[in-house]
Amino acid sequence: MATTEAIIRAIKIINSDAQISISGNDLDSITWENGTSPISKSDIEAKISQAETELADEVQAKIDNKASGKT
Repeated sequence: MATTEAIIRAIKIINSDAQISISGNDLDSITWENGTSPISKSDIEAKISQAETELADEVQAKIDNKASGKT
């Protein structure tokens, strides 16, 4: 199951201006706010892997930058 952060990132990959709220890690609990057009669950699920990769890369970059700053 994807994390809330990954779900939000997946939505932002599809629509960077999307405004949503979500309860837990449940795709069925997404509330589309301020006139944001809903994105299908299958489209979001299709982007979860990319979102998780981006998030992991960002974490690794922070680790790498911190390590390079110590040398």
